[in-house]
Amino acid sequence: MEISGYVAADVPATAPAQWTGRGLFTVAFLGIAAGLQLVDFGLQAVSLSAIQQSFQVSDTAIGALQGLAGVLVGSALAIPLARFGDQISRKRMLLCLVVVSSILMAMSGLAPNFPVFFLGRSTAGIAEFAMVPLVYSMIPDLAPGHHRVAANLSFAALMAAGASGGFYFSGALLATASDFFAGSMEPWRKGFMLLSLAGLPLLLLGTITVDPPRLAAVGDTMAGLSLRRFLMRRWRAIGLFVGVAGCLMIAVQALNQLLTLALERRFDAEPAHIGYAIGIILLVTSVGCLPVAGFLDRLMERHFGQAVRPLIMGLSAMLALPAIFWMNTVQTLDGAFVVAGVFLFMTCTANALVPTMLQDLAPPSLRARIFALWSFVVSVFCAAGPLLAGALSDWMFDQHLLEAIIAVAVPALVLSALCAAGSFLQGLRARRPELVPSI
Repeated sequence: MEISGYVAADVPATAPAQWTGRGLFTVAFLGIAAGLQLVDFGLQAVSLSAIQQSFQVSDTAIGALQGLAGVLVGSALAIPLARFGDQISRKRMLLCLVVVSSILMAMSGLAPNFPVFFLGRSTAGIAEFAMVPLVYSMIPDLAPGHHRVAANLSFAALMAAGASGGFYFSGALLATASDFFAGSMEPWRKGFMLLSLAGLPLLLLGTITVDPPRLAAVGDTMAGLSLRRFLMRRWRAIGLFVGVAGCLMIAVQALNQLLTLALERRFDAEPAHIGYAIGIILLVTSVGCLPVAGFLDRLMERHFGQAVRPLIMGLSAMLALPAIFWMNTVQTLDGAFVVAGVFLFMTCTANALVPTMLQDLAPPSLRARIFALWSFVVSVFCAAGPLLAGALSDWMFDQHLLEAIIAVAVPALVLSALCAAGSFLQGLRARRPELVPSI
């Protein structure tokens, strides 16, 4: 049945009737492993001023680092790697990605110049791009059908904890790394080196996870359908979905990736202090939004079906608009933290149900590739946010980075809300055509 403009794939017929101990452990491991891929990006965001001084580069270069690095190489390999993930042992592939990620973290700390560092951070994106699609393809095969949304949200919570941990523990991580590694190497370099050592215990834990079989769905009329034919068949709904989530990510990443540097400049604050506060904000907003999104989805689905999900996204994007405007009017650092928290809570709520929407859309035989393709598409939007903000900071706002962030975020949020309205109406029309006139 077509809902919200896309076909909702049924829950696998032979999905587990209840959780197993190894299944729960595997989902937890997947969240921890994916979360650790984001710790180094938090450390990098907090260390931007030190990295900028080390390599003597402009705001545009820093914006490109925060936006494009991780997209160039990782996105190019995302779909080929996901194709392997749809065909070979997903557990074995995940363990290989853990090893690759650890090696690339160490190489980032040893980069002799900015181009090499940029290339290293770009290559490090391979682990994230390949890991997340695999995880979201495994969860429907591990979780009982009625617990799938909860499993997705739990995985997202663990990823959020990793992302916030990179900010929250940045000061302690840099201090520990300076004590652990002797020599005159800069602290941010030692931080990357220390993070690379986490791969060994993670690899050992990964060996005891379960590698679930791929389960076919009841009534899966798209089994054997090629990715190209699938995209052609659902192009309109997919286009609206990309507009909603993609434009939202432009706004989110423009703020998220450059907020530390922007607040450091405006309030002359210590990066470690800002990172500590942002770590708490990211954890509270990223995890706190999940039960809210789940409750709203459950409450409103009876009235709107799966069309409720773009509705939640659009309303959240509109509610985030006042917060981004207020960001430029606050006079204290604590006030800026509060406003950033409101903005991130609303945008995190908007994004919380995106993985479930893609699982509903994707037939099992294409699931990893569709998530990989989405990772590539959304990464382009994510890259655009900080890249545009950094360029505008240099060219139009005389390095007033916060103003540049706002100039990028506001139109992106408006476009996201407009696409969400179109997606909601399309879904509502498919569910209750007599109530929605054609437009």
